[in-house]
Amino acid sequence: QVQLEESGGGLVQAGGSLRLSCAASGRTVSTYTMGWFRQAPGKEREFVAAITWSGGVTYYSDSVKGRFTISRDNAKNTVYLQMNSLKPEDTAVYHCASGQRFSVVPRTYDYWGQGTQVTVSS
Repeated sequence: QVQLEESGGGLVQAGGSLRLSCAASGRTVSTYTMGWFRQAPGKEREFVAAITWSGGVTYYSDSVKGRFTISRDNAKNTVYLQMNSLKPEDTAVYHCASGQRFSVVPRTYDYWGQGTQVTVSS
């Protein structure tokens, strides 16, 4: 069993930055793919970014490519999402997830955190 806990969300003005963290406990996630997803009110959960267990491969949605960076520290069992040049449309609850497949599909991930709210004001 894996427990994931996100932190780092908050309120920021458009153009600003935030760094989200996702700390894993329980079973190590060092061999798992880690992903970030987001969900805005009234919308489906949306893929944001993913990183392989080694950190050697990353993938981003087109909407965040060039602005967000996903990284991981397996020694700390933690994954990060650096978010720069934030836009109001980035406002959502951000969830981290872990799974055994490198995927953009939410149902392929086995474990999920509760999420952290990111609000970007215009």
